[in-house]
Amino acid sequence: MSLRRCHRFISLEGGEGAGKSTVLGVLADRLRATGEEVVTTREPGGTPLAEQIRHLLLDPAHEPPAPETELLLMFAARAQHVRETVLPALGRGAWVLSDRFTDASHAYQGAARGGDAALIATLEREVVGIEPGLTLLLDVPVALGLERARRRGEADRIESEQQAFFERVRKGYLSRAAAAPDRIRTVDASRPQADVARAALAVLEDYLAGAPA
Repeated sequence: MSLRRCHRFISLEGGEGAGKSTVLGVLADRLRATGEEVVTTREPGGTPLAEQIRHLLLDPAHEPPAPETELLLMFAARAQHVRETVLPALGRGAWVLSDRFTDASHAYQGAARGGDAALIATLEREVVGIEPGLTLLLDVPVALGLERARRRGEADRIESEQQAFFERVRKGYLSRAAAAPDRIRTVDASRPQADVARAALAVLEDYLAGAPA
């Protein structure tokens, strides 16, 4: 089974401190300004059950999951998210903007944790079944991203990983972008927030000009 690309589904990806939440809000405002319904969501999470799985995954007070456990819990949350939030919204013609999607598992559980890339691809096909029409990869040097993330306060379990882990995450994301340039557009997120927002909006405008109605 191949992945079904959903043109009204946009994901934002990037390492810690890339500014995904800010950019997501800017893009959502742009789409809402035209009268469109826009659903904003996140991973892991996006439904009550998936948010509970998020808590299990990210709360440092919990038993650290084995890499295989982390991977399967991520996809369990994603399966629920797709079926209960993403697909119903797309079915009624809304735009869906998600802070992370399956590319995150390829980068975090795959490239950074050393997970089996073929298994992740199989789970993506068999459990998820869809991919965004557009993915914005907000790329920022790891040291800068971690400095920004530390300003936000207490780190969750994954945010508490060592810098080398996030270097592998970044490498994984850039490899994904190189392999899928028609879907993944890289934005330099090391610049000031307003510049990053303008660049992301320019990518969205270009996408809207060519995307199906």
